[in-house]
Amino acid sequence: MKIIGITGGIGSGKSKVLNFFSNKDIPCYNSDYQSKNLVNSDSKIKKEIIKHFGDKIYCSGELDSKALSKLVFSNSEYLKKLNSIVHPAVNNDFNKFIKNNNNSSLIFKESAILFESESYLLCDYIVLITAPVKIRVKRVIKRDLINVEQVNSKISSQWSDEKKSKLSNKIISNIQWNKTVLLLENLLIEIKNKFNITD
Repeated sequence: MKIIGITGGIGSGKSKVLNFFSNKDIPCYNSDYQSKNLVNSDSKIKKEIIKHFGDKIYCSGELDSKALSKLVFSNSEYLKKLNSIVHPAVNNDFNKFIKNNNNSSLIFKESAILFESESYLLCDYIVLITAPVKIRVKRVIKRDLINVEQVNSKISSQWSDEKKSKLSNKIISNIQWNKTVLLLENLLIEIKNKFNITD
């Protein structure tokens, strides 16, 4: 089994890229989606988050993600603390995912902070999804209904594409989706050839 990491800055379109591979019947793990599940379903995680961010951070048992984002993306220490709570749980969850798909020759794992969390060390091949910052900002504003300052705050908390590119095996520019699809089709062929995967 080979683990293929997919990463990129906020608004780069990495989740859409992951869905492309998922539609090819390849097991795909969305770290962001799973972390959101865990912070609402895992009692230990909830307890730790409440301990550090206050009981008002949950409303009717659901995490107020917008309130938490405002806190952590304006304070680097808060962000470190949140990551120290959530990352180990996501890693454990991913290990379960691997065991449940141990017959697969390929697994794709998407994570915005693949490098920052050091989970890239588990990957056999890493794909960086990029797009110009202006395009990324527009995408996030449309998706999350937040302002430019909030998006830029999130972007500044992540590694730059330049820094990520030094540890990546492949860089895919995602500006026009129809062109991205062709790049991804070729990428899948390249990966299968590289690791001698025939199925």
